[in-house]
Amino acid sequence: MLNLKIAKIFGQMAEYYTMKDDKFRPRAYERVARLIESMEEDLEDIYEKGGLKALMQIQGIGQGLAEHIEEYVKTGKIATFEKLKHEAPLDLDSFSAVEGVGPKMLMALYKNLKIKNLKDLEKAAREGKVRSLPRFGEKTEQNILRSIRLSREHQGRFLLGFVSPIVSEIREKLASVSGVSNVVVCGSFRRRRETVGDIDILAEAKDSRAVMEYFVSMPNVEKVLAKGETKSMIRLDVGIDVDLRVVPKKSFGAAMQYFTGGKDHNVELRKIAIKKGWKLNEYGLFDKSNRQIAGRSEESIYKKLGLVWMPPEMRENRGEISLALAHKLPKIVEYSEILGDLQMHSTYSDGANSIEEMALAAARLGRKYIAITDHVGHLKIAGAMDVATIQKQWCEIEKLNKKLKNIRILKGCEVDINPDGTIALEDKYLAKFDVVLASIHSNFKMKKAEMTQRIIRAIENPHVDIIAHPTGRVIHQRAGYELYLDEVFKAAARTGTVIEANCYPNRLDLNDVNIRRAVEAGVRISFGTDSHSKNQLHNLELGIAQARRGWATKKDVINCMTVDELTKWLKSHKVS
Repeated sequence: MLNLKIAKIFGQMAEYYTMKDDKFRPRAYERVARLIESMEEDLEDIYEKGGLKALMQIQGIGQGLAEHIEEYVKTGKIATFEKLKHEAPLDLDSFSAVEGVGPKMLMALYKNLKIKNLKDLEKAAREGKVRSLPRFGEKTEQNILRSIRLSREHQGRFLLGFVSPIVSEIREKLASVSGVSNVVVCGSFRRRRETVGDIDILAEAKDSRAVMEYFVSMPNVEKVLAKGETKSMIRLDVGIDVDLRVVPKKSFGAAMQYFTGGKDHNVELRKIAIKKGWKLNEYGLFDKSNRQIAGRSEESIYKKLGLVWMPPEMRENRGEISLALAHKLPKIVEYSEILGDLQMHSTYSDGANSIEEMALAAARLGRKYIAITDHVGHLKIAGAMDVATIQKQWCEIEKLNKKLKNIRILKGCEVDINPDGTIALEDKYLAKFDVVLASIHSNFKMKKAEMTQRIIRAIENPHVDIIAHPTGRVIHQRAGYELYLDEVFKAAARTGTVIEANCYPNRLDLNDVNIRRAVEAGVRISFGTDSHSKNQLHNLELGIAQARRGWATKKDVINCMTVDELTKWLKSHKVS
């Protein structure tokens, strides 16, 4: 978990240097923050094994950054960061969820109005003080208030991608305790919701006291909220609460079902049980004489109630229960059916790793193909490639495809959609890529009808295969641009254009609800991790989870095709 703390500090250092108009350090710190956040090996372990030298061997970490990490490992602080905070004592955590309030704006607010936190900002905006500042105005002030209201809706929830490594670590530790025979994480985490409020864990153990003692004494426990023989609750130092219950074998399946299902899903199941004269709770399914008739497994609960078992991702009371009663549940896409990753970035634009490094890392994860989709167009801050660089990249990809045996690299790009819907690269170049992703990176605040037409015009371009992160939302930070999604889906279905389900942890765009709308409209979905480092490629699972929540099937997802099937389909799928 040290990685998450260091990544957060470096991310905030990038913001402070942006406030200072530093031309180089913000981007360097942002890049290394993303890299560290996605690393699987803990920085503290790396340092203990090899010291400063081992840290400097991590690609993207030079001596200065390595020394910062070393300092934090030894002292729990980074002096440079403490100095930056002293110069501008801002609560960056509270501001991070407010859309449109960037580092330079924060500095202006601090210098002119002494605003240090979200409470100060809201008070000043309500009193009309923000609009009086140069380059702010009434519209900016109203947008700030709207964004503050939106941020409160997400309070206390954590990104699925953020909690996943934490959950994995806790699960592994608990499973290693002597006498523990089963550990399952339930709740919204098991349903793979995009954000998680807390973590619910069930364990089966011979000695409940031993596992509880271990649980409450784990190194990253900030506070023990409750402790008992069969149930305890802790708060981790990252701020999330974790519940652990030790459950007997005869009730384990019932507890899994009870603590996994969405509230409305569980209510409907209990109604079915009541109609049969039975009782359903976390201890089991009981008949009229209070005899347990099911409970050891989830399957037994659903079967006894007359339903087929359903994947946890579907348990939200969105029609799955009636279909399960009729034995007509759709067979949603399996994680193992996804063969490739169709968005990632290399050092040719704003990525941290070479194409070969990305390909080898993807192959180790079992991918059969990847698309390298470095930026082209106007996005100079992301190192958008010019035509000469594109040609150079294609030559490298061709050489690598001859060299590498277990994975194919597709020549792709992510190109900007201009405000008028045209594409920021000439057709004669677009036509030569294997796959073209088009996306919006500017002019987010267009009127709803104009934004819709902007995207539809891009969809109608015969060389655009996929619309990437189509709503532009960033979870906890940006609601996304306004558009008529049904019109977008209708155009995509008509032209055969694919809509991306972006897998990056704070995007997951399309979300689960909109994936289902797209699929029902006849639109095909693609998965792209949007990785800027080889350590982010595992995020593919996050996007697949949202597609499963959106009831997408194998036929709805182009990543389920083999590479030969996909390249053939990409050449012929567009309809004018």
